[in-house]
Amino acid sequence: MTTAAPARAGLDAKWKVLISVVFGIFLIILDTTVVNVAFQTLRREYGATLNDAQWIISVYTLSLGIVTPISGYLADRFGPKRIYTIGLAIFALSSLACGLAPSLPVLIIARAFQGIGGGLAQPLGPAFIYRTFPAKEQGMALGFFGIALVLAPALGPILGGWLVDIDLWRWIFFINIPIGIVGFVVSSRWLPIDTAQRVVKADPLGIATASIGFGSVLYASSLVANYGWTDATVLTWYAVGAAAIISWIIVELYVAKEPMLDLRLFRSPTFAMANLIGYVSVVALFGAEFLMPVYLQALRGYSAFESGLTLLPLAIAAGITTPLAGRFFDKIGPRPLITIGFTILVINTWQFTQIQADTSITTIMLLLALRGVALGMTVQTTFATALSSAPAPKLARASSLVNGTRFVVQSIGVAILATVLTSTLSAEVKSLQNQAEEATTAVRQPFGLCETPGVAPEDNIPPAAAAKLKDLPADQAAPAKVAIRAQIQAACDQNVLGFEAAYLLTFYVGLCAIVFGLFLPGWPGPWGGRSEMQKKASAGH
Repeated sequence: MTTAAPARAGLDAKWKVLISVVFGIFLIILDTTVVNVAFQTLRREYGATLNDAQWIISVYTLSLGIVTPISGYLADRFGPKRIYTIGLAIFALSSLACGLAPSLPVLIIARAFQGIGGGLAQPLGPAFIYRTFPAKEQGMALGFFGIALVLAPALGPILGGWLVDIDLWRWIFFINIPIGIVGFVVSSRWLPIDTAQRVVKADPLGIATASIGFGSVLYASSLVANYGWTDATVLTWYAVGAAAIISWIIVELYVAKEPMLDLRLFRSPTFAMANLIGYVSVVALFGAEFLMPVYLQALRGYSAFESGLTLLPLAIAAGITTPLAGRFFDKIGPRPLITIGFTILVINTWQFTQIQADTSITTIMLLLALRGVALGMTVQTTFATALSSAPAPKLARASSLVNGTRFVVQSIGVAILATVLTSTLSAEVKSLQNQAEEATTAVRQPFGLCETPGVAPEDNIPPAAAAKLKDLPADQAAPAKVAIRAQIQAACDQNVLGFEAAYLLTFYVGLCAIVFGLFLPGWPGPWGGRSEMQKKASAGH
């Protein structure tokens, strides 16, 4: 008994680290999609306008964008364990404040602190994994870690939709508290001893310009869907963000003696290529989880909860594939995983361009499962490849750099997809959809432009319009109903074209990713494993 215990303790330590960081990342990502589902409910409960309520989502994104790039610097300065656990504590406490918020301004402030906590903790998880697992197991460990990245966005709509449907909307925030407490406790007990590796110099110009640049671009992207690319506010924030990011690049490369984020990591072809492909995979993942719920709810009349259930095959397939891909990464390298994964993704995306208003839900779920397999082979593999090509002392900052830039690309990518989606809609259809959304939210009744479950096609009109028709004489109601149905059908047809165009854009970008993937290391070329990549990275720096 006594001789076996040390072996178990040594074996268990790395898995304890993995469990600790999975808890934190799952919590942070889950919260994003849970709140998105409940947005209209929060708006109604607080009596807020669209402009005011938008800050519930935007301020969280803004805080993430500001804090994520500096998380690695803070970890080097004060110790990764300390920063990670502080981040989880801030997130859990601010979730309590969100759930208790008596007014919209209080909720917005609490959401800002949620973003700060998430931005501190999220980038540090992979650094803990790399420092704990041996090189030959790191791909596998990141594969298990990646389960949280794909499951949390899919479970968010299910959990959030269910809580909203049973009028427990405050629990979309309270649910974070027990998860956060468990995450904080296990992290405090199981993560390695908290010591800063070395004394690092501050980079105030880098911190300021990165915070302004990343935060501004993320905020501007969150406004595009509601205001468009030509809106003065959107353009102003993008201009501020672009100027700040350019200034940040100059500061990090030529001014700072010890840069907050080492942009010279991009001199490594593997690091640069892995990030470029990773941006595509992230847009594909979150783009699918943005486009498909819109299709299911706006066109097919599904509730948020039902939409989440429909998306579940994507999460399950990705959750199974991601750790398997991690094991293969350790054995054969990223090249075959990326090229095969993106080939599947491209074929799958082409299939999504063919979806019509009456495509069976079973077919859609099968396509989503196939997409989950492709994303399980690519999303976390690109992340592991990027970090594998970074020197060990720079892992925390490399992770902050990868996460920060992925946030920006993801938000811009989703904004572009939203723009492509609405580009096929006429002004009349946009007005009709806005009116239908407002009325549907107010009466809490489902409605889909192409179909509403349980409603005959000839009776499928918005609830508010149906109520007005009842007040009209029969000879006026019939032609009015025909006219409304014609408008609804036009809106359905135009939206289907919009989804085709949005997925087609992802299809062409995916084709480029296949080509880029051929330049990564791995089979059939020589593959010495991550340890060999680490040696080359350290030698190059």
